[in-house]
Amino acid sequence: MGKEKSAARSAELIMQLYDLRREETMRKARNWMFTFNPQSSEDIERTMMDPEVGGYLRMVLSYWDMAATFVRHGAIDADMFHETTGEQIGVFAKIEPFIEELRTKWEMPDAFKNLEKLIYNSPGGKERLEKTREWMKSINEQMAEQAKEAGA
Repeated sequence: MGKEKSAARSAELIMQLYDLRREETMRKARNWMFTFNPQSSEDIERTMMDPEVGGYLRMVLSYWDMAATFVRHGAIDADMFHETTGEQIGVFAKIEPFIEELRTKWEMPDAFKNLEKLIYNSPGGKERLEKTREWMKSINEQMAEQAKEAGA
């Protein structure tokens, strides 16, 4: 396939991924994920089994790992993907501190490997991951302060 056709196909697939993100349940899951701030692997495991929001967590994590798999195997151009989306970094930033422990507990050494490799292997990926984590921490602090002020 020529470069132009390949780029057009990548763009088409990225738009399909975008459309999937707009689906009602997925939108709710993504909104919920923004507020999910695990402090341990136990928080993640407990949440995964929660009857109300466990499906949201599993949906968002599997979605981004699936998208990362498409990129890593060449179905979607990596540069185009990184230039058009960043949400996967925020999602991974939430689980990355606990990923090795989760893999050991679950006896699944490859859990979220595609998402991890996609982010780690992208130019400036680890730095972008850390900046995203810092940004999310500041957002959480602001939201906590607002909630405190509203309750006062």
